[in-house]
Amino acid sequence: MIRVKLLNKISPSGLDVFPKGQYACSEDETAPDAIMVRSAAMHEYAFEPGLRAIARAGAGVNNIPIEACSEKGIVVFNTPGANANAVKELAMAALLLSSRKLVPAIEWAATLAGEGDAVPKLVEKGKGKFAGPELSGKTLGVVGLGAIGVMVANLARHFGMTVYGYDPYLSVKAAWAISHEIRRANSLSEIYEKCDYITLHVPMNAETREMINSSSIASMKAGVRILNFARGELVCTEDIVAALEEGKVAAYVTDFPNAQLIGVKGVIAIPHLGASTPESEDNCARMAAEQLRDYLENGNIRNSVNLPELVMERSGRVRIGVIHRNIPNMISQVTQAFSDAGINIENMTNKSRGDYAYTVVDVNSDLPAGLTEKLNGIEGIIRVNAYED
Repeated sequence: MIRVKLLNKISPSGLDVFPKGQYACSEDETAPDAIMVRSAAMHEYAFEPGLRAIARAGAGVNNIPIEACSEKGIVVFNTPGANANAVKELAMAALLLSSRKLVPAIEWAATLAGEGDAVPKLVEKGKGKFAGPELSGKTLGVVGLGAIGVMVANLARHFGMTVYGYDPYLSVKAAWAISHEIRRANSLSEIYEKCDYITLHVPMNAETREMINSSSIASMKAGVRILNFARGELVCTEDIVAALEEGKVAAYVTDFPNAQLIGVKGVIAIPHLGASTPESEDNCARMAAEQLRDYLENGNIRNSVNLPELVMERSGRVRIGVIHRNIPNMISQVTQAFSDAGINIENMTNKSRGDYAYTVVDVNSDLPAGLTEKLNGIEGIIRVNAYED
């Protein structure tokens, strides 16, 4: 029985991926082979000895101690793109919200309760305070052309916008998906200088933290509107508030409110609704479960944030997956261990990522006693998993 511990409520469509009778999935598993999690904090979590994998039903993994997992040979998966459509739709709504002053207008209209027949005249008299520009003819800069950024860029052009995209790490998959009408920006400076609207779709790391700050804002157009549906830390709160007060920034729409942003004029604070759709939750849970199951049953790794992607078709009766450090002489030591045991290797693949590597070996014979222990004894090997048909 393979045991999967749930640290959050997981959509049933994801749990249905696990065959009944072969998997036990609940919040009460005490010796799990794997964990499924959404937002639960795991930095203080005590890893069980048999824990092999963690699947995050979502893209962000800030709640998971990635390096600690790598040191223990625990594969961490996420689900990039599974919630992309939900975030795309909210980002497009944010473009309209930031332009047409819909939030303050709706709030003002609510104050007319009790005015009776005077409401129509009051509406006509007060509506001028909420006039805002159309999107057509304006320029949008999309920073980050992953699954979400590409969708936003492609859809925005249907609003009549000129769209610039910037991503120095553009993947081949994203390049195929993006419309030929999207203009390539060669630098962030080009986005800042040319665009009336800027939307952020990049991960938060040392390079991107507070990328929107007093210096970058100074190079933007007066009256720029900024959208943040990626991570709150991408924008320096003090600097964006100052820019709003000065009128340099016309609106800031964020899915990540904090205490300093609440009540600030020009801020549209959305309570982290980017992926809050039933479709998104189903997609993330299903994708996380499918990746988890393929690893637990076949040793294949897809969409890991800490180990290399490696998918190999089964070509033997037994598969050995070896997680090890990315150092010289590891492959020869692994193959020598099989040779010493008198086992012929049918197929083998090795992939590396930073300080870590993963080697998968398929054989057609039973594993002799002690082989797994011998592999685990090689300096630099972190974990050995066996998979039998």
